[in-house]
Amino acid sequence: MSRLSRRQTLAALGTLPATSFLKPQSSPIKPKAAPFTLCLNMSTIRGQKLGFIGELEAASKAGFRSVEVWVGTLQDYLKTNTPAEARRRLADLGITVENAIGFAPWIVDDATARQKGLDQMKLEMEQLAQIGCKRVATPPIGAQNADAPLIDLRRAAERYRTLLDLGQQTGVNPQLELWGFSKNLNRLSEVMYVAAEANHPNARLLLDVYHLYKGGSGITALPMVGKQAIEVFHVNDYPATLPAAQITDADRVYPGDGVAPIREILKIIQNPDRPVILSLEVFNKNYYAQPADQVTKTAYQKMQAMVAGL
Repeated sequence: MSRLSRRQTLAALGTLPATSFLKPQSSPIKPKAAPFTLCLNMSTIRGQKLGFIGELEAASKAGFRSVEVWVGTLQDYLKTNTPAEARRRLADLGITVENAIGFAPWIVDDATARQKGLDQMKLEMEQLAQIGCKRVATPPIGAQNADAPLIDLRRAAERYRTLLDLGQQTGVNPQLELWGFSKNLNRLSEVMYVAAEANHPNARLLLDVYHLYKGGSGITALPMVGKQAIEVFHVNDYPATLPAAQITDADRVYPGDGVAPIREILKIIQNPDRPVILSLEVFNKNYYAQPADQVTKTAYQKMQAMVAGL
């Protein structure tokens, strides 16, 4: 083959787009990651009594890919099934267990009762680890009633640190949960202090739209909570007709059906480094009277609307 002449070469180059020489081709723009992961706390369909697998199936059918399970429901399932079978069903349904709700009395002053609570927590953490769950809620169970003594917050921090050490051993990290109705740990300032005083890198807070209202904390101090401290956040709504002193767990409703400042809260807790898991937690008897598939479908739609545009 003969070499191209200079004139032929220039003519061929002239047919190429001018932009090929003016600027390099830019790399594809990566799509912005979703700031939130939508999750279903099984409290929302607990009244239908579907069992562990039935709850997972209802959540998956509605579109949820993340859930919070209740430890008691999982343990009932494990009486006749293995953790490996649970993992298979989770994989088949495309579901991740983000967190679990348990009630081990880890915070109480009575040393014997507290040790039993720690033993219970260890067992539950080991079971959760076997199904791939990496977190567990740690509310002030056993110290929530009105007649319970006030627990020194430094002692509470020491006890929470013990749980955090246990979490490192098992691979399931305890999330310090705020309970607005509780005698202890009912204020945002209290759980913030306990988490900070625990002086542990894995300390995390589990907050809730309803509990911030119920305990009187509001959201003014919420920006003071570090982004790292919130991995899971419970979402719900509440009606305008019920003051904090009168509202109960059962009065929570779907996001958007009440007057809670949910969008403002989400803007505050949004983390640019990783998605925050938003888990719908309600205990509404009206929802329990409906088919579970209807509740989960409505829940998913309400949560999509809740985060739209954020």
